[in-house]
Amino acid sequence: MASQVVDAVHDTAAHGAPDFAAVVVLLAAAVIAVTLFRRLGLGSVLGYLAAGLAVGPFGFGFFDDPQSIIHVAELGVVLFLFIIGLEMQPARLWSMRGEIFGLGLLQVTLAMAALIWVGLALGYPTVPSFVAGTGFVLTSTAIVMQMLTERNQMALPSGRRIVAILLLEDLAIVPLLALVAFLAPGGTETSLADRLQGIAVGLAAIAGLVLAGRYLLDPMFRLLARSGAREVMTAAALLVVLGAAVLMQASGLSMAMGAFLAGVLLSESSFRHQLEADIEPFRGLLLGLFFLGVGMALDLDTIAKNWAVIALSVPAYILLKMGVIYGVGRLLKASRREAMERAVLMAQGGEFAFVLYASATHFGILTPEWNANLTAIIICSMVLTPLMVILHDRFASDGPISMDGVDEAKALAASVLLIGFGRVGQIVSQPLLARGHSLSIIDTDAQSIRNAAEFGFKVWYGDGARLDILHAAGAGKASLIIAAPNDPAAVTKIVGLAKHEFPMVPVLARAFDREHALELVKAGADFQIRETLESAFVLGREALLTLGEAPEVVDEVMVSFRGRDMERFEMECVGGIFAGRDLVLGNRQA
Repeated sequence: MASQVVDAVHDTAAHGAPDFAAVVVLLAAAVIAVTLFRRLGLGSVLGYLAAGLAVGPFGFGFFDDPQSIIHVAELGVVLFLFIIGLEMQPARLWSMRGEIFGLGLLQVTLAMAALIWVGLALGYPTVPSFVAGTGFVLTSTAIVMQMLTERNQMALPSGRRIVAILLLEDLAIVPLLALVAFLAPGGTETSLADRLQGIAVGLAAIAGLVLAGRYLLDPMFRLLARSGAREVMTAAALLVVLGAAVLMQASGLSMAMGAFLAGVLLSESSFRHQLEADIEPFRGLLLGLFFLGVGMALDLDTIAKNWAVIALSVPAYILLKMGVIYGVGRLLKASRREAMERAVLMAQGGEFAFVLYASATHFGILTPEWNANLTAIIICSMVLTPLMVILHDRFASDGPISMDGVDEAKALAASVLLIGFGRVGQIVSQPLLARGHSLSIIDTDAQSIRNAAEFGFKVWYGDGARLDILHAAGAGKASLIIAAPNDPAAVTKIVGLAKHEFPMVPVLARAFDREHALELVKAGADFQIRETLESAFVLGREALLTLGEAPEVVDEVMVSFRGRDMERFEMECVGGIFAGRDLVLGNRQA
């Protein structure tokens, strides 16, 4: 059956007909593998890679030219960089300049210096060893960005630093390609004028793109929006992304950098969200296709033929690169956990290495066999990365909590003790600080404490569910205690401890649902509020107003429902949790 499908794929390609059989095979492989791997907790990237290997030349053989698929699928990386650019307003990008040209440049430079020794140790000449190590420095933007997105880390400070390093690496491909031409046999014959001309063309392309983005793009989208044709807006979005990418490529820069700049220039446009929605489906499909292509390109014959060199090079490159990344992170005051996480995520080589190695082969620095070996090494590292991340996540949580940059709560004194600085605690703190009240804030998440410090908040490490910590945090001297951790059991325990030890200090508590609110009342909370109650009332009121109800009628209805909810709750407090159960059952999560 598999051979018949293979023949069908090849026949349609040979006759020049639309290769729908190939499309069906790719979609089926992606759907099955990604679903299976995600259910196993192995992530979508590894699923795509496994699917590509399965349908490629060394699997069932549905495809015999994975490089052609990779070239098309590189558009997924381009579109991904465009969407990242949409999230990076110019002011935010400017604020990252220190991380891009400080952290990024230091990591890239030291990694280059370390990785060239792998080739030298294996007996290869200096220049090919330099090119091989330099290519491995260039991390896979596609893999790292995808994993940051899946882990919800893109907006965190640690994720922002990784993005800054990736941007520097994308910029580095330009001088590295020029350096390859210079190092080639006879490369020194290239005149200084030619190199300066290339730099000038690149700078002119960037300037032209900036001017077009500033003065032409927003008016163009405004004009197209008036036409009311949704498909035209989608076509225009793709035109902007691909046009910017092609312009950068024609001027000697990378397509990804052009797409990223186009995104940055449109990040403050009123059409930003519309553009993101139009591009997202193409980005997801093409990025998945890129990972499929990488899986197909894993040349098992080359690996079998040169297994000794590859088996030595893959761990050597990965471990050396991880060591440099971790060292740079610690040198620049990153916590042990963040430095190790960054090292694991960025341990692999990337898609730009293929471009660098192909250029070096063209100029005679690398032989075709060396190029094949290095390509296999890069792909093996990309395949191993999701597995390394899974192992890191599994075992890192079992280790001791990193307290770097975190101070434990000791002898604190403030008018308000706020326990828990998550999504509720952060909002609660704002009006208190605005009125000049002093706060002692404690939390048990060391990474969240470090993140809060970057935004100017001093949060102390401490478990409010422990009596000794409550004493150390100044609960006995406080005028008010607010319990707002993201854990119902912890909130209940904090309320019970605080009211037992400090009965004269009012305790306000965050409740998760109706039953939890009843538990907090029993524990002695002076005030509790279900975290979704007020927002649900406000949303219901706005819904009635939007439907055309008179404001005075709406207010009367909401007062009635507030009163009814309060009566039910008081009845449950007096008569037991199950009183009025039939009335409350649909409201348990309110």
